[in-house]
Amino acid sequence: METQVATGSIANPVKFRDQDYVALLDACVKSGSLFSDSTFTPDQSSIGMPTDPDPKKEIKWLRPKEISVNAVFVEDTTCTTDICQGQLGDCWLLAALSCLTMHPNLFVKVVPPNQSLTESYAGIFHFTFWQYGEWVEVVVDDRLPVRGGRLLFSYSCTRNEYWSALVEKAYAKLIGSYGSLKGGNISEAMEDFTGGIAYSLPVSSRTPRIMWKALSDALSRGSLLSCFIQASNYLEIGTVTAEGLVKGHAYAITDTDTVKKSAGEALLLRLRNPWGFVEYSGPWSDKSKDWDDVDAAEKKRIELKNSEDGEFWISAEDFSKLFGTVELCSVDPDPIVDEDTPTDPDSPAAPISAWTLSSHKGSWVSGSTAGGSCTYPRSFWKNPQFQLILAEHDDDNAMTPEEKKVAGNQKEKAKQCTVLVELLQKNRRKKDKISFLHIAFHIYRLQGLCLDQTFFSSQQPVGSSGKYQPLRAVWREVRLDPGNYVILASTYSPNQPAEFFLRIYSKTGNNLGWVGAGDDDDADDDNSVMSMPPVLPEDRKRVQKTFDEMAGPKDYQLPLETCRQLIFGEDTGGRSSLTREQTEPVLASLRSLQSIFFKFDQDSSGTMSPFELSLALQAAGVQCDGQVIQVLWERFGSGEPHLPFHGFVACVTRLRKLFGMSTHMHAHT
Repeated sequence: METQVATGSIANPVKFRDQDYVALLDACVKSGSLFSDSTFTPDQSSIGMPTDPDPKKEIKWLRPKEISVNAVFVEDTTCTTDICQGQLGDCWLLAALSCLTMHPNLFVKVVPPNQSLTESYAGIFHFTFWQYGEWVEVVVDDRLPVRGGRLLFSYSCTRNEYWSALVEKAYAKLIGSYGSLKGGNISEAMEDFTGGIAYSLPVSSRTPRIMWKALSDALSRGSLLSCFIQASNYLEIGTVTAEGLVKGHAYAITDTDTVKKSAGEALLLRLRNPWGFVEYSGPWSDKSKDWDDVDAAEKKRIELKNSEDGEFWISAEDFSKLFGTVELCSVDPDPIVDEDTPTDPDSPAAPISAWTLSSHKGSWVSGSTAGGSCTYPRSFWKNPQFQLILAEHDDDNAMTPEEKKVAGNQKEKAKQCTVLVELLQKNRRKKDKISFLHIAFHIYRLQGLCLDQTFFSSQQPVGSSGKYQPLRAVWREVRLDPGNYVILASTYSPNQPAEFFLRIYSKTGNNLGWVGAGDDDDADDDNSVMSMPPVLPEDRKRVQKTFDEMAGPKDYQLPLETCRQLIFGEDTGGRSSLTREQTEPVLASLRSLQSIFFKFDQDSSGTMSPFELSLALQAAGVQCDGQVIQVLWERFGSGEPHLPFHGFVACVTRLRKLFGMSTHMHAHT
């Protein structure tokens, strides 16, 4: 039996703010006091929105028992109608929570069992969310924001059940504040509740019958499903259509069923509006005449309720007509609806096959690895790169007979590897605003080892996430031939610092590694690391002519400190001046560095950007990885966004000295 459980797993989640639920609960029970959370205080900073000046709208923070006498954590069972949206634009979060209640095995990961407002109650609760590759446990007290005697944000239809309001509070604490939950994409919440991969599917991409079948299969495999009607502009968001549907609003898809009626059968989907009211009014809605044609036993079987609870049934045809996009979140990548899915709705689902997950945390650093998109060729290649080795094609045994038939027709495709890549930007929800950068990834087939600027300027990517989008995550499934690839993660504009998380699902024995941007395996050869330029005859004459007149290279305009460094770089035997013989190579070097500087200072600003520095150092014979460039920039650029010529000279001089001293140690920056 394993003695150690990995930190960040569901069994041993990371403790948010180092708060240990068990220890805190014990301390409260022993002292007989109710828990008060000092890290998420009951005030406006936790609300994260401006205070309402109207005294009638004052917010009080109360514990459940102070709001309603019959308060319970869960009443009977957790279900979709336990979640109603309050005065906060977080339908994306609550719709995902509604979906989650349909999958008890996933629900208990987020809402650990044995929590109650009566037994061993101490005003403390805990919830677990997935965050960029690890599960994080968040502890909260149960003081909730109340206005006019009612919960300000999420509440339950029955009004005396509090689990959903507490989940919302814990998630708000994790992200920053309630205000930072305003507006979002349901895929974010779906991923944070399951650790799965979420993706969109246009409803029009399948016939109503095939779409209904695909969604039924996905639900049975434990996928979270949601849908929405795209609003064509900002003003349309929240408007209600003639059929009673809200535009730009996330609905949970909670069930599918086939209902028998006197003439044949109807394929239905059950949807839920997280508001807890405003329901669909078309065919098969709660009060629809269509139900007159269905016998009582059928109605009872599907638990038809004629109540204003936000939940309703809709036919597959009407669903396809009225909704634009379905969001799916599969906990195992296999349920993705592939284009080659057999079109017979009655065919069995493909068996689950083995996926390998590789993941990597990284960052875009201003002036170093934040290289921007390929429209910035001088810096694009400096973006973080990850090597993907696809050793073998997918296992044919995992194919259904139908898929084998398709593969037989497409022999080449059968030899390929299926890879799912997702790039997530981290921590972009701040206290009161979301600031998602436009992100994307590109996949290149490796040719040789030197991934320099020329490689990325001349090669076309073999796969990408598509256009840059300001979403938390961009995702793509690609099929690639076996071989070596590099995945490059980037933001659209350069110098936008941010952290990211990259995860890659691949089948069979394929793996992922990290590539230092611009790394060159030949750099271990000392000769390729450093080279001094030859002394030109005209420089020799010039030195001879001017040396006795104490004239230095005036047109270079170097500060005294840089001159000192140049002298320090030579073997002067402790003197602070150079002999004529020593001055010649120094001048030659300066001339060479000046021409390199002018070549890479493309905007003729007389200064150089960090990306230009990297290329210029390469031209001067120095091979540095991104981290070294960053250190050099801090030292010689003094943290300024631009490096003047004398800074470049000082940088190269210092590096040459270092290399000179450490050649016997196999220098390799």
